[in-house]
Amino acid sequence: MKELEIGKSGIKTLFMGMGTWAIGGGTAWGNNDDALSIRTIDEAFDHGITWFDTAQVYNMGHSEEVVGKALKNKRSQVILSTKCGLEWEYETPCFHKVMEGRNVYRDLSPTGIRKNLEDSLKRLQTDYIDVYYTHWQTPDFSVYPLAETMGVLMELKKEGKIRAIGASNVTPDIVRQYCALGELSVIQEKYSILDSHLRNDLLPVCNELGVSIQAYSPLEQGLLTGKVTMETVLSTTDVRNKNRFFRNENRIKVMELLAKWRPLCEKYNCSMSNLVILCTAHSIENLHILCGARKPEQILDNAGALTLEVEAGDLQKMLEDISCSLKE
Repeated sequence: MKELEIGKSGIKTLFMGMGTWAIGGGTAWGNNDDALSIRTIDEAFDHGITWFDTAQVYNMGHSEEVVGKALKNKRSQVILSTKCGLEWEYETPCFHKVMEGRNVYRDLSPTGIRKNLEDSLKRLQTDYIDVYYTHWQTPDFSVYPLAETMGVLMELKKEGKIRAIGASNVTPDIVRQYCALGELSVIQEKYSILDSHLRNDLLPVCNELGVSIQAYSPLEQGLLTGKVTMETVLSTTDVRNKNRFFRNENRIKVMELLAKWRPLCEKYNCSMSNLVILCTAHSIENLHILCGARKPEQILDNAGALTLEVEAGDLQKMLEDISCSLKE
């Protein structure tokens, strides 16, 4: 299977990586069995997934600790990414939000980034990070000038502590600024086949500047797995209540779209998740996809997309179905 380069970094990997926010547990996901989480990471690696993504703020470092334990004997065989810029041990002028009962602040200063990196290296039991993302951007660049942020990231790259620079939650203008100040290899953004924001707004500038895209939530928080129906009732506290695609008027269109594709699941003996992940990968050229999982059976289902072979005509028809069936 073809490997994709991450920007111009020289780092190559298959199109699918594993997201590890959920295995961190905490209020967003509930209590987790760390041994089960490690088994899930092992299954991902055994089925060809080598890019593992985490962040220091995922349950206040716990996700990084679990990932570090799971990958400490595989370090040279994997691509490891984590994120900086969110801090809960001290206050800054940029309040982010309350997480796990703590006030979390944005800090993309050189001092803050270096502290974040050293903390992450300890938790991940490694001496370098392959892709280091700025997690959330500074609302006011007069507080943390982007030139200083990119300056320290380039220094860390020269020091060998990081191999490539990434940014998450960006705009086209911020991508251009990063690239003017140094070498941005990849951005990480939410994307599914239902959502045209990334394709319309960020893809053109990334293509122009040679920046890769890593998309998370390709199954639209479970809506595209085929397991959600019109009868599915979300609890009042479910975060998916804020997802516009779960609204009845949109959900019915999604259900109709998936109904068209069920014969393809039978034809190729695959799950709907497999089919949707592969279709998502083909919706944007050289797209990297991040699939979250917290149980071995979930990662096994996701990984099926790596070996799934679908006729070009069927993939093209799926892409046409998307543009016809769901108008935002």
